[in-house]
Amino acid sequence: LKREMANSQFQTDAKSGNEIKTKTGMELVSVEGGTFRMGSDEGDSDEKPIHQVTLDSFLIGKYPVTQAQWESVMGNNRSEFKGSKLPVENIRWYDAVEFCNRLSELEGLDPYYIIREREATGFWKSLMGSTEIVVECSGNSNGYRLPTEAEWEYAARGGNRTRNYKYSGSDNTGAVAWYDGNSGDKTHAVGLKQPNEIGIYDMSGNVYEWCWDWKGDYTSPSQTNPKGPSSGEYRVLRGGCWYSVARNCRVANRGSSMPGFRNSSLGFRLARNK
Repeated sequence: LKREMANSQFQTDAKSGNEIKTKTGMELVSVEGGTFRMGSDEGDSDEKPIHQVTLDSFLIGKYPVTQAQWESVMGNNRSEFKGSKLPVENIRWYDAVEFCNRLSELEGLDPYYIIREREATGFWKSLMGSTEIVVECSGNSNGYRLPTEAEWEYAARGGNRTRNYKYSGSDNTGAVAWYDGNSGDKTHAVGLKQPNEIGIYDMSGNVYEWCWDWKGDYTSPSQTNPKGPSSGEYRVLRGGCWYSVARNCRVANRGSSMPGFRNSSLGFRLARNK
């Protein structure tokens, strides 16, 4: 009954071009699949080597998740910089995947993640105590999720409409990003800078965005729908933030942090299978 009520309330989406707006107010952009060259030979060592990646089509958030959206689903807001249209921040990776599942349930979708606890061992026992949180994907769920690192970079580059800009939508940092050169040491409302080639905002600067993947080296010369290593200590962060230097806001730049860490620079953006 709960699922039937949710379907009745949320199943109809309004579509306009390559954008979808759900009844919960989430705005998504359709990203057509394709093949692209991931990484950079001009960046940091972890951006090398450039390698070919092929992706299926997917949906990704037009903006980072805002504080208003977070509060409507989670009922709280730990952000340091308060404002309904500001990106939510101070978010752990674990918080982001929980949000995805709760939003999926609100919209009558199948939750994408299976979240459970188990006895901690080794590194995780020293970090988290007697238990650790384990997150697994539930397969072909239609629910909300985090983008993979490859999906994030492909979307940030403009998908199959890319003009190969250094930042997401421009070679001019200030045109597309809130960073250390213009932010005034704070976040800003989403959507104020110009979008990239496929209409996505704030993929450079404002807040770092959690991705699904564990951080790992680029090794394979060619990959299809990669999801990163099967285990690790750090989850990938992308895009740079309000205090980043311009270099760290490049579409190829890679960051990472422990999934249980939070601060005022860490937010996220939604994705869904298409």
